[in-house]
Amino acid sequence: MKRKVCAALAAVLVLSVVLFAAGCGKEEASTEDTSLTSIQERGTLILGCDDEFPPMGFVDESGEIVGFDIDLAKAVAEKLGVELVVKPIDWETKELELSNGNIDVIWNGYSITADRNKNVEFTKPYLNNSQVLVVRADSDVQTKADLVGKIVGAQVESAAEELLLADDVLGDAVKEVRTYDDYQLALIDLKGSDRIDAVAVDKILIEYIMSKDPDSYRILDETLGDEFFGIGCRAGEVALREAIDLALDELKEDGSTEVICSKWFDHDIVIRDIDKLTQAQLEG
Repeated sequence: MKRKVCAALAAVLVLSVVLFAAGCGKEEASTEDTSLTSIQERGTLILGCDDEFPPMGFVDESGEIVGFDIDLAKAVAEKLGVELVVKPIDWETKELELSNGNIDVIWNGYSITADRNKNVEFTKPYLNNSQVLVVRADSDVQTKADLVGKIVGAQVESAAEELLLADDVLGDAVKEVRTYDDYQLALIDLKGSDRIDAVAVDKILIEYIMSKDPDSYRILDETLGDEFFGIGCRAGEVALREAIDLALDELKEDGSTEVICSKWFDHDIVIRDIDKLTQAQLEG
């Protein structure tokens, strides 16, 4: 009889341990994502940007940070019921600024790449872009192959630098990839000296620069590759990411994105048919 009682008590004990462990696991798995509610309670969405990246985000003549991404982010913040706070950051440490909680999102021509996707909660792509090579207007360089053995500039920790280093023609064949804190410095160096022979740069940026200064630069026909811009939230902050995606969808539907595009570009550049993009494109 004692053996039966002991066996029953042991079974109850084992079952209790299993249920307790399962309960603990369930509690951990259901940890609430407060990424959206926390910014709504605070009343602000802090956007980290490179303030030398026209036309996406840059300092105008009056000292204000303006641009396409800034206008779009203001419209999204309004949808979320908060005020946008724009915070210039060192682009080289952007992911660190995000993970440390100094900013809520990286939003400034931020390219979706496979490496970044491992550590950042990206929204759906909202713009298509290319990385291109630009030379002085009077340069003898006509193709990528002409840059073999030459010095090419790029912004440090940029998608352009990454694609340049991985390029089949130029990756191991350039004399040097010279990095700069921002694209503007690289382009000034290209324009005014013989220190570099080309700059790897976002097409969306250089086309805007050339619209203001059409006689200084020339874009090579061959690109380094196509890419997509997304908004980067902290890893795991799904609620905030989904809210931004929804807000962007609503802004597309009500025509707001078209109005913002017309202010900065000559056509509507926002991606509308996300479903046509492949999984590889979505993940960089």
